[in-house]
Amino acid sequence: MSLDAAELTREGLAPPSRRTEFLRRLSGARLPALFVVLVAATAIAAPLLTSYAPDAGGPDALQPPLSPGHWLGTDNIGRDLWAELAYGARVSLSVGILAALSALAIGVVVGAAAGYAGGALDSFLMRLSEFFQTLPRFVLALIIVALFGAGIGKVILVLAILSWPQTARVVRASVMSLKTAPFIDAARVGGMPPTAIVLREILPNALAPIVVVTSLDVATAILLEASLSFFGLGDPNLPSWGGMLNVAQDYLRQAWWMSLFPGAAIALTVLAFNRIGDCLNDALNPKLRDGR
Repeated sequence: MSLDAAELTREGLAPPSRRTEFLRRLSGARLPALFVVLVAATAIAAPLLTSYAPDAGGPDALQPPLSPGHWLGTDNIGRDLWAELAYGARVSLSVGILAALSALAIGVVVGAAAGYAGGALDSFLMRLSEFFQTLPRFVLALIIVALFGAGIGKVILVLAILSWPQTARVVRASVMSLKTAPFIDAARVGGMPPTAIVLREILPNALAPIVVVTSLDVATAILLEASLSFFGLGDPNLPSWGGMLNVAQDYLRQAWWMSLFPGAAIALTVLAFNRIGDCLNDALNPKLRDGR
């Protein structure tokens, strides 16, 4: 028991349990998580929340917010901004989550192999990850999408390929610190094969930093997808927040609402995922949790 805990005990006050401390550190993620849930619910229920199609123009062009029938206004060709926002959330969340999960899969495989095998394989895989980390991610994404064409599947693949090195290095560090633990030695003595040791024993105990990195990767992927769409390199057949900003840049003075709402949606969603990642790090990081 630490000195502070002993003093609390003498004064009749029990120190907080680990569960209580975990929930306290995680409490800061409640509002960001609620916002993400609302965005996800809006994306799923978009057809029920608006009677307009996101790509359907109309005669009421450049209507300001709170106009009859268009509470967020319309764009330059009469499209309802609320419909575009609601359907655009599908693209942003889909790209963010799928790109992060794809990067997670690549990073876990590479990091686990490097950390457990060590030696020449470790050196090769880490030099490879360092090479990808030194590349300017956004510029390279621009070049690849411009060369091979736009499309949500291609954008997800590009973002996954550019995002895995950080996950790989985190997984490698966790695997290297755990592979010499006594319970891993016991698994080896018991005849468990290396693949089973990594999957059943090591990775479950390395889950905390992996979850944190993945949550941050979602925010990065959403921001990169919006940036690509802003430059006209998103999927032209799907509404997106970045695409809305691309159209709005010619109407900044005339129709401020065209850029305000998609810009706020991108900023708040990215900040929400970043805040969730920070709170998860506070709650799951053993050094922070123990106050060291």
